[in-house]
Amino acid sequence: MISKRSRTIDTSGIRKVFDLAGKLSNPINLSIGQPDFDVPEKIKEAAIAAIANGKNGYTQTQGINPLIELVLLQNNAAGRADLDACISSGVSGALNLVYMALLDPGDEILIPDPFFGAYRDLAFLINAVPTYYDTYPDFSLRAESIEKGISERTKAIVICSPSNPTGAVASKEELEAIVALARKHDLWIISDEIYSSFIYETQFCSALSMWDKVIVLGGFSKAFGMTGWRVGFAIGPKPLIEAVRKLQQYTFVCAPQPFQWAALACTDVDTDLIRDNYKNKRDLISSLLVSEFKFQPPQGAFYLFPEAPGGNGQKFVERCVEKGLLVVPGHVFSRQDTHFRISFAASEETLRRGAEVLLEVARGSE
Repeated sequence: MISKRSRTIDTSGIRKVFDLAGKLSNPINLSIGQPDFDVPEKIKEAAIAAIANGKNGYTQTQGINPLIELVLLQNNAAGRADLDACISSGVSGALNLVYMALLDPGDEILIPDPFFGAYRDLAFLINAVPTYYDTYPDFSLRAESIEKGISERTKAIVICSPSNPTGAVASKEELEAIVALARKHDLWIISDEIYSSFIYETQFCSALSMWDKVIVLGGFSKAFGMTGWRVGFAIGPKPLIEAVRKLQQYTFVCAPQPFQWAALACTDVDTDLIRDNYKNKRDLISSLLVSEFKFQPPQGAFYLFPEAPGGNGQKFVERCVEKGLLVVPGHVFSRQDTHFRISFAASEETLRRGAEVLLEVARGSE
């Protein structure tokens, strides 16, 4: 009755926790990767104006030209004759389209472990084969680890910097080593950069300028609290982006028009205060947990990925849920279940309440 394709994947583990939150009375929710601030007023006003001015129908499949130009400019791709962009229905939409444009059945795609679940499951949906390269224990992107996973069927490497779920940020040297590897084996690089606005001590670096087979995925949802507005993008070589556009005609059609126009107003919003606020939240949750938990301090994004006391992420999370705290077990993001993910995109009060439960459960695990 149900297709084999749909049976190859399970409901997102993150969504399961999201659904659980709706069933609990006043849970402490540190599970969902969603900013805890509202869309800035200037962007709201731009969306309202777009709706009032009749910008409510379809746009061109690839998106409105001013937003395409802005995306290329902000990603240092303006004026490059070899590159183009497509505005998508969120970054997940862009990833889906890029996979369909690149991968044939049986092709292998190398993804980092830990990983965002869509990297794996969207491959299953098109009968491609996800394979993995290990980033434990410090979650850095090591070219030697990636090369171990390359086979004659490998078509592309996925990188995510800053990383969901670990918060790790790739250095320029790490990216150069991965690009050298991609050149050697003639592989594509798919670079998920949706968290690039959330960089704390280090400098953000993209591989887009390093190799002509790099595809960058990004969007406006995380930096501006627009997760429900579904405006993302893909940047890459023109032939690839043309294939993405063609596929979007028959899937998402186009990103929502009013929110495309609203995204143009993002240039009027200073994200420095938002980033600094999240850095303070990172420092707070880290300081509260460091006595009982082992973790790599995240350099970006808004996630902490600690080791689970007792070594079993699922069991640890179950004990947290019993006390009204929602976090996500490591197996949702990995082939192993030794860690769990905390989202510190929450109020200071919520972080403190969550830390109290985490410490209580950890001490009870000793």
